Amino acid sequence: MNVDSLIRDVLKGEHGPDPDELMATSVFWIHHGTRLKGGTTTYLNQYVLVRLGASFGACAFEAGEIDPAICGESSGTSLAALLRQGPLPLRIAALDAYLAETAPHREAPHAEPVTLPAGPPEVRARARDAAIAGLLDIPDGAKVALIGVVNPLLAAIRDRGGVPLPCDLNLRATQWGESVTDDMEEVLGAADAVVATGMTLSNGSFDTIVQRCQARGIPLVVYAQTGSAVARAFLGRGVSALSAEPFPFSQFSADETALYRYRSQGRW
Repeated sequence: MNVDSLIRDVLKGEHGPDPDELMATSVFWIHHGTRLKGGTTTYLNQYVLVRLGASFGACAFEAGEIDPAICGESSGTSLAALLRQGPLPLRIAALDAYLAETAPHREAPHAEPVTLPAGPPEVRARARDAAIAGLLDIPDGAKVALIGVVNPLLAAIRDRGGVPLPCDLNLRATQWGESVTDDMEEVLGAADAVVATGMTLSNGSFDTIVQRCQARGIPLVVYAQTGSAVARAFLGRGVSALSAEPFPFSQFSADETALYRYRSQGRW
């Protein structure tokens, strides 16, 4: 299975209602910047979001990849139309909305809810990244590829005894001055375990990461705001564990919010 085949199966009605009969109530996007206290990195993120019923689907994308006009053009459109055409981030957001609506994280029997505490961004980020790193079952000294660098998550991996191998398309150095490669194959070939962001769904690298981890027999943990319900469909099919954080994300609230942890041995 890959992302394209999952979309085809959804369009055929194999995962729930006919998406031709469902409408995207609204399509919107968010562009924001964040610099955590004590950090040196300003994270710049863009998300496109699709609302379907009681659920939101989300996908991060690179600057300039889609235009804000897509919100007006796509709101009120059938889910099937969004899944069939348009830029990949919009298709992923629509797929995420569909899968989240048909099987909400909050109702999934094998999901482990984790409450992130109320407080400032630094407190919430550390709690989130500790929850993600807690999905790693590794011996001390294991090399952990981190594809999509978030500095607090690097620290959390080190706290678990891992040796991070950071990889990112935009960052060249971590908060501590460590070199960050943009060569995904380099870290995939050297790692004992992989932690990858859901944004790999929007840049087309997700399928490659899944295939490489399966071929090498190493665990893959996905931390997903982007496509959290999409990544869930790959549990036991190359994804070993998942931290799923549906919208609204932790960085957009100072109140308690939930993320949901899954492990492949407990299929959702």
